[in-house]
Amino acid sequence: MPPLHSKLPQVGTTIFTEMSLLAQRHQAVNLGQGFPDFEMSPVLIQHVHEAMQSGQNQYVHMCGLPTLRERIAEKVNRAYGFQVDPETEITITPGGTYALYTAITTLIQPGDEVIYFEPAYDSYVPNIEINGGIPVAIPLSFPHYSIDWNYVKARVTNRTKAILINTPHNPTGKLFSTADMEQLRNLAEEHDLWVISDEVYEHLVYDNQVHHSILADPILRKRSFACYSFGKVYHCTGWKTGYCIGPADMMREFRKVHQFLVFTCHGPTQHGLAEFLKDESAYLELGQFLQKKRDHFRKGMEQTPLKPLPSSGSYFQLYSFGEISAESEREFAIRLTEQAGVTAIPVSAFYQKPTDHQVLRFCFAKREDTLDEAIERLARFFNP
Repeated sequence: MPPLHSKLPQVGTTIFTEMSLLAQRHQAVNLGQGFPDFEMSPVLIQHVHEAMQSGQNQYVHMCGLPTLRERIAEKVNRAYGFQVDPETEITITPGGTYALYTAITTLIQPGDEVIYFEPAYDSYVPNIEINGGIPVAIPLSFPHYSIDWNYVKARVTNRTKAILINTPHNPTGKLFSTADMEQLRNLAEEHDLWVISDEVYEHLVYDNQVHHSILADPILRKRSFACYSFGKVYHCTGWKTGYCIGPADMMREFRKVHQFLVFTCHGPTQHGLAEFLKDESAYLELGQFLQKKRDHFRKGMEQTPLKPLPSSGSYFQLYSFGEISAESEREFAIRLTEQAGVTAIPVSAFYQKPTDHQVLRFCFAKREDTLDEAIERLARFFNP
């Protein structure tokens, strides 16, 4: 047999799988992976059920159910004041990660450089590399995870093709500011760069802050793909349904890739989502709903010596343990799982090069009794 040459030779079992298996082994409360453990809306479930019962079980349009794309366009117009064309500028995808992969595949040729920011969601680098691109990491400045735009400019070369952003940010909960968007706009225009914007947590924004979408900027949106996830908005991560928005010429190329990867997405889910999107409150109240969970978790964690870092969005709260242990993040995360019975993710797992600020990521998108159990276990561990 011919030799099999891996396209991702550095990729192995992810830290999420490793820590989840460890959590199962020690019956730990798993606050590592970013998915809710509470129920989603029974109304949305009923809409999908009714779609199945009424025979909506065959292929839908390759670009997505037209009614769903129209509802998304209405939502975007209300949120960002942008009249997106549902026919030519929106494509329904099997999840936000898929949308990101397809956007990267559409834009990147072998040898192209893609700037991204670390710590970073773990799919970015493999997606770039499998397309022959070269990932260029820009570290966010610890502990505020801010962007040094002068350093970003210094890393741009004649091979730089795109810049990939994520706001609200996973794992830090950081939001792009108005100034960040202005710097991004100037950089993209000056160097003629594409932009890929991961906005799956767009409605998970706290403390009366504002999510600055790429779609709200008339200059940036002409050169950008924006990627979204219904799973994060409606607590149905297992449904793996999202969408991508981009200018018609870019979306035409996106769809060329899309049609040969998956062609179309689950039909009944799209019918159900199209109906459910009529209720604006289901997503507009999401920030308030999850902020209560974040605040509940923070209040309870005051019983421990762990120190919270600012979290303005997403499912996640970072905690520093640097004042109480000299262990690495990985060592400390394993010890908490084995001895305290609570699992978190070491933020070092979100970097390509060894980086350890002694910070762990906890997911607070859980039932309050789940959070309370985790808090109680940690309090006992630190205060025996």
